[in-house]
Amino acid sequence: MALKELFDLTGKVALITGGSRGLGLQIAEGLGEYGATVVLTARKGNELDEAKAHLEGLGIKAHVYQNDLSQFETIEPLVERIVSEVGPIHILVNNAGATWGAPAEEHPFEAWLKVINLNVNGLFLLTQAVGKRCMIPARAGRVVNVASVAGLKGNSPRMAGTVAYNTSKGAVVNLTRALASEWAKYDITVNSICPGYFPTKMTKGTIAYGEETILGSTPLGRLGGPEDLKGLALLLSSDASAYMTGQNIAVDGGVTAI
Repeated sequence: MALKELFDLTGKVALITGGSRGLGLQIAEGLGEYGATVVLTARKGNELDEAKAHLEGLGIKAHVYQNDLSQFETIEPLVERIVSEVGPIHILVNNAGATWGAPAEEHPFEAWLKVINLNVNGLFLLTQAVGKRCMIPARAGRVVNVASVAGLKGNSPRMAGTVAYNTSKGAVVNLTRALASEWAKYDITVNSICPGYFPTKMTKGTIAYGEETILGSTPLGRLGGPEDLKGLALLLSSDASAYMTGQNIAVDGGVTAI
């Protein structure tokens, strides 16, 4: 098979959570460029409409569904609606997430639950639903979790505390390994991308608080850019990664290398 064919996503449906902006939208651009029909979910309808118009302007087939993955009872109906209106889901990119900044000793429990419920519980329930409805019956699928370097290491003492976020992303890292081993028998691969610091709405406060510290501890000396996740997301979503599973891959400018 030609190398270009290994990366070709024509005919594939890719569901991307938190896809209306930031990293999710960047990933949607990359998968759509290689032929995937992209399905975006997010909480805000106006941002979804803007993302859809943006993608269609690039010639990408896009569908949008307003949804809050922390409302667990909505997850299975969401999957059923996507399957009936767009088609079976071949690629699932779990990108939706939340964070909260506070010292551990002062971290509100309600905020802890908000982060864990979206970043871990909602992610698991959606993956379970897509697996049962689409991927396991087809004996094929690609699950790409967006974890974080925060799930691989602690924070610098000079940065604000994000204990719930780090904990949630650590859970995603090991969920990736555990699910990869369980679902390998169905030819479903499960991998994660662990971004470092990228300028997004969610990281705006952290970067403003400690950009000098971040850049000083990043060997490449810069923040992540709008093209820096696309190649890896495409690889993990395509047949080019058919023999890769259970991997957590940092895209962080070298932060985790030191």
